[in-house]
Amino acid sequence: MADVTDAAFRRIIAKHSKPYGPDVMFTEFVSADGLFLRPIRESLPLGKRSDFEEIAFSNGVAPDNPLLHDLLYTENERPIVAQFFTANPEMMERAARLAVELGFDGVDINMGCPDRGIEKQGAGAALMKTPSLARELIKAARRGAELEKKKLPISIKTRIGYNKNEIETWLPELLAETPVAITVHARTRKEMSKVTARWDVIARAVEIRDEAKSRTLIVGNGDVLSIDDAQKKAKETSVDGVMLGKAIFGNPSLFSNSRELENRDDPRVVAKILFIAVEHTKLFEELFVGSPTSGKNFSIMKKHYKAYVNGFGGAKELRMKLMDAENAKEVEGIVSNFLKTQ
Repeated sequence: MADVTDAAFRRIIAKHSKPYGPDVMFTEFVSADGLFLRPIRESLPLGKRSDFEEIAFSNGVAPDNPLLHDLLYTENERPIVAQFFTANPEMMERAARLAVELGFDGVDINMGCPDRGIEKQGAGAALMKTPSLARELIKAARRGAELEKKKLPISIKTRIGYNKNEIETWLPELLAETPVAITVHARTRKEMSKVTARWDVIARAVEIRDEAKSRTLIVGNGDVLSIDDAQKKAKETSVDGVMLGKAIFGNPSLFSNSRELENRDDPRVVAKILFIAVEHTKLFEELFVGSPTSGKNFSIMKKHYKAYVNGFGGAKELRMKLMDAENAKEVEGIVSNFLKTQ
């Protein structure tokens, strides 16, 4: 998710989801066009670039391109998949090649984002209107992801249709290109998130895959509230996996299945949640706010405060104070003062 599943948040999830953790993590979705069409300036001369920036530069990406920060990751996030969006097969091929060079474990193509700006480019959910182009993008990604010594798997993230349920015609188009996995969000583009996710359609997607004798994995997504809920939906629909997004907000230990952060009537639980929020803030500031090229500002953290700070006494007042904070030091001070009164 853009401005959500960044490197800081993923590292927090990896740390606090032990001993289990998610089976795979995805980066924020990144514009392939934005990576390669930005002019390269020598603002970071040779010798002052990191290995990461040097690899990007050798692949035609400006070292000061803010989108590179969306592709940062560490070893404890593995397996980690780079997600891209574009309507240009050439750009997709180059993005997949970059993912290989940067050491990612897979490439995912976003074909479900409903953002109008992205759709105007012919990308995201708009690709459901142009199946032939969608297939060309998968082919292009595969070309880019196949180097002599490494071959990355290609997966897709999409929806059940654009204005209506089109799973019967849309899914076979994707299956024909044999991606390793297709994550299906159980709503149409028109429905956005305004209706209940239709997991019966996910079940039908599994049947379509089986009827086609395809080996592509089907992953369900939408309105998954917990690990228990994910397991229940998986059993009911026979999907190969379940993707969680919003459920992880404010609960980075979700994948540990420990439920240790659920009882927000317990002051010790509240304190732990707030300590994690401070830890997350410091990491975000370290990775992004201090970098002149990141393109991310501190206000991005405030959407996380809405999730961390709720469900306990004094949460509303604390949340309002955090919304006015301008840096990690202020956040730590506000949290410290709050805990002293508990």
